[in-house]
Amino acid sequence: MKIVQPKVIIENQDWKGILRKIEVKGRVCYKSEEKITDDSALVFMDSLLNRGHLSVLEHSSISVKFIVDRGVSHEIVRHRLASYSQESTRYCNYGSGDVTFIDPFFFKGGTTEKAHWKTACAYSSLWYKELLKAGTTPQEARTVLNNSLKTELWMTANIREWIHFFTLRAAKTAHPQMRQVAIPLLLKLKELIPFIFGGIGYDKDFPAEYYAEIVVEEGSNE
Repeated sequence: MKIVQPKVIIENQDWKGILRKIEVKGRVCYKSEEKITDDSALVFMDSLLNRGHLSVLEHSSISVKFIVDRGVSHEIVRHRLASYSQESTRYCNYGSGDVTFIDPFFFKGGTTEKAHWKTACAYSSLWYKELLKAGTTPQEARTVLNNSLKTELWMTANIREWIHFFTLRAAKTAHPQMRQVAIPLLLKLKELIPFIFGGIGYDKDFPAEYYAEIVVEEGSNE
């Protein structure tokens, strides 16, 4: 059994190009393409946001890889206006190595709760491997794996859907482990393209010490 921390990886992106792409698509609505200059994208974006013309934001997208537990991934994939590719417990066989689980930060080390959680994961891993030894397939043996099982999934969504995602998932009402990845991801995107994400609120009371690691792939225009 292996226990790891959650992590988020942001795909390489031309961050300035996101605004330009939105401007090029959006100006056709007003037939104002002749107004495009080297620095016109921000002015046009401000106009779109003030008008509530958010559909134009759907012309640009961002791809993010989440390394989270199965419980969090079930919430992520509920955002239907996105594309997903996720590690499959039907086809991935964990019998030859460690079964990996995501550490729930709210169970403190040395507590009864953390001990119970570790015991549950250990038994989950044990019986998964015993079922494989007995001849079951991975898709059958997975029935004993719990929600703390580590999974990796890519999410690609347009800018408008990411705004919706953070409005729900970085809020105080979101699940703690969801906020653990959503808030630092939002903060990083606020740095990369502040004009789009800068105004989105989040749970500022969530302890920063529990933020998941956020990585921007090398070669991005950070």
